[in-house]
Amino acid sequence: MISTRGRYAIRVMLDLAEHRGGYIPMRDVAARQEISPKYLEKIMPDLTKHGFVEGTHGKGGGYRLCCEPENCTVGAILRATEGDLAPVACLSCNAAPCSRAPFCRTLPMWKKYYDMTLDFFDGITLAELLGNPSAGDYVI
Repeated sequence: MISTRGRYAIRVMLDLAEHRGGYIPMRDVAARQEISPKYLEKIMPDLTKHGFVEGTHGKGGGYRLCCEPENCTVGAILRATEGDLAPVACLSCNAAPCSRAPFCRTLPMWKKYYDMTLDFFDGITLAELLGNPSAGDYVI
């Protein structure tokens, strides 16, 4: 399941993509997206660390998008904020080898599900979400 952290990160990135042009104060994003500024303070370091945004302090400060919406995938945003999207521990990055893997009957199913998840989210860009006319202004 994708947590609130991942969903909010996508909303923040969409907001920054939609209002590009300069540094955007997080209080403005928080107000538009109806997200607590305190919660955003926990998300922004991950987005900054992974190079999605950059921030500056002081007058005229805020955050701005560092990637083109056409090149920024939902999958990359989710991995930056959620960590690995693996459905089971044995498929997670840095997981210790599972002793049951050689004879696990369910592992191929989980692997296929994981691959579909990655393909799905990596196939959606911010530009696509911004261009979705049926969604209106509502973002989950």
